[in-house]
Amino acid sequence: MASRMPIALSVLTGFLGAGKTTLLNRLLKDPSLAGTAVIVNEFGEISLDHLLVERASDGIIELGDGCLCCTVRGALVDTLSAVAERGGTLRRVIVETTGLADPLPVLQAIMAHPALSHLYRIESVVTVVDAVNGAATLTAHEEARRQVAVADRLVLTKSDLADAGARQDLVRALRALNGEAPLLDAQAPETVSAALLAATGRDRGTDPASGHDEDGHEHHHLHDHAHETAFQTVSLRHDRPLPRATVENFLDLLATQQGDRILRIKGLVETVEDPAHPMVIQGAQRLLHRPEFLESWPDGDRGTRIVVIGHALDTTYVERIFAAFAGQAAVDTPDRAALEQNPLSVPGARF
Repeated sequence: MASRMPIALSVLTGFLGAGKTTLLNRLLKDPSLAGTAVIVNEFGEISLDHLLVERASDGIIELGDGCLCCTVRGALVDTLSAVAERGGTLRRVIVETTGLADPLPVLQAIMAHPALSHLYRIESVVTVVDAVNGAATLTAHEEARRQVAVADRLVLTKSDLADAGARQDLVRALRALNGEAPLLDAQAPETVSAALLAATGRDRGTDPASGHDEDGHEHHHLHDHAHETAFQTVSLRHDRPLPRATVENFLDLLATQQGDRILRIKGLVETVEDPAHPMVIQGAQRLLHRPEFLESWPDGDRGTRIVVIGHALDTTYVERIFAAFAGQAAVDTPDRAALEQNPLSVPGARF
């Protein structure tokens, strides 16, 4: 039997009332999202959200009375297996989580499953944030902070209903939790096209509160914000191709040493073996998804770029072991060969 391309899978998340279903309905009007199945998870005895999703996709599947991160995770696995068996024109699955869900168990359920890890390619996590209530929600709810921290893209809704000061406060809170993800306004053209769900390269977003692009002077980590110490993001870059085995050894060691502190790992890698096709990295805590390869680079920026998002993460350790594996070891730091033989040679290693 000829092998089939993995099905792209995106997670659409956001706290209660953020506007996930409204955004989803707008997305499904894009003709390029034909062949998309939607899995809607609700929490409560009465399920309504699946009735509100327009029937413009390949099918709406409801997972009710439970949260994807706990009681219905097994049902999600079964549903994803059944959806993949449809074959035909199915190219993508969007999982819309309940507003109380942590997205990480959704990713972990796929990565840990021997069949699903081959059937699906994790593409992106999109988090929707309410501009009116978002700042208060982030302060009050850990689930909302985790939804923001692991996002590939952040979509701000109800911006027209929030005053400028409230928007600025919310943007500062979001940037303290996640300084990497593009921040988009829900009314922007790119939020209603398939590009919103695409695997992230070095794409750029616009800060809807400041109007500056993500690489501009207004994009920075805010060290005086209350959320700043809750989550850390480490951005790792290398401008030349790396052997695939080197990258895999780095990820294995990182998961072993810091897995209990890691929320998510994501990245694009230019490998020595196949530099024309970027290798996509996805991981959650100690679980690493089977590497996938894109048909081409999403932009002209090659090399390796990996983002590690964590809670109480030892950022110095992460940076040092990556430097060692990438052949950039500093003075008094072991090189890759020494590190592979003895990971305790870098301060921070734990068993």
